[in-house]
Amino acid sequence: MFKQFIGWKFILVTIAVAIIAATIWFVSNLSAKIQDEERKKVATWVEAYRELLKSDSDANLNLATEIVTTNTTIPLIQTDAAGNIVDSRNLDTTKISQNPTLLQEQLHSFKKQHPPFIIEIDAKHKVYNYVYYGDSLILKQVKYYPYIQLLVVALFIGAVLFGLSSTNRATQNLVWVGLAKETAHQLGTPLSSIEAWLEILRENEANVPFVNELTKDVDRLKLITDRFSKIGSVPRLEERDIIRQIEDMASYIRRRSPQKVQIAVHTAETDLPVMISAPLFDWVIENLLKNALDAMEGKGNIDITIENHPTVVTVDIADTGKGISKMNLDKIFRPGFSTKKRGWGLGLSLAKRIIEDYHKGRLTVKNSEINKGTTFRIMLRK
Repeated sequence: MFKQFIGWKFILVTIAVAIIAATIWFVSNLSAKIQDEERKKVATWVEAYRELLKSDSDANLNLATEIVTTNTTIPLIQTDAAGNIVDSRNLDTTKISQNPTLLQEQLHSFKKQHPPFIIEIDAKHKVYNYVYYGDSLILKQVKYYPYIQLLVVALFIGAVLFGLSSTNRATQNLVWVGLAKETAHQLGTPLSSIEAWLEILRENEANVPFVNELTKDVDRLKLITDRFSKIGSVPRLEERDIIRQIEDMASYIRRRSPQKVQIAVHTAETDLPVMISAPLFDWVIENLLKNALDAMEGKGNIDITIENHPTVVTVDIADTGKGISKMNLDKIFRPGFSTKKRGWGLGLSLAKRIIEDYHKGRLTVKNSEINKGTTFRIMLRK
């Protein structure tokens, strides 16, 4: 499913890039053609204006007059040789009347856009005017079109990717919930049977020491079953002393760890109440401690540091193991990812979901160095 999602992302991005590239190429050519046509129209207007200035009073000026008066799209500003504005066409007169400096700003802008046309006013005295022009509204719209389309395509791709991501996550949730509940159901039947056999064995006093140890393991299996049964439902958070909760789990793991592994809990607090789901939170701590044990391969230190901050409580679990490569840091919370030969790669993914979705906290890798160790950080709201 994840590989399929990545494939769809690549296809969508490729299509988006192709659409944008094709649009930019097409619009670039189209705007160049429109710009060339507008330059020709302005040149024609200038020639018609010259004709009106030079013609005799009895000459037929109908065509020249029509050319001059029918230009209603291309903005023009005419200046004398000293740069004084003597005429303007197709500009917003309302805005100009409210802000007189706007005309000068438009002239400055036109000078940057296109070179001027020269109109000879008096050849004998060498009097010339200059006609500056800007892009028409249509040309501006054409130029801005690729950016608008880019925004639309980006929004579309974003919406599709969000939809695919939501669908993918919902599918994963259904798989995890179904797997967890089915596991809890399957464990329930043999547990009931084992408890019955333990009662029979307890009748013989010689079996009491063994029965007591087996009972501990059965209780542990019950706890695991309870954890699995809670996946998919909203757990009830209760106020618990998180220090006691973590110390109990550290003691449980310590008894089952190699002798060369030291597990220590560090905190400046005596008790620290936090709203948690005890079975699920224990699962997270157990998972992180077991990962640390696997990373250390039989020897090293695990330090659990609990700190009380104004708005949050942080729990850092640091080991002296082999560390996590930078290449894998972004993948370790991904469902199905695992560097172990055994396992489904769901432990850290479920731990992150328990902390972030159920407890509204955060689970991150605070730091990690190859052959030096890794520190996971849990942040819980107070």
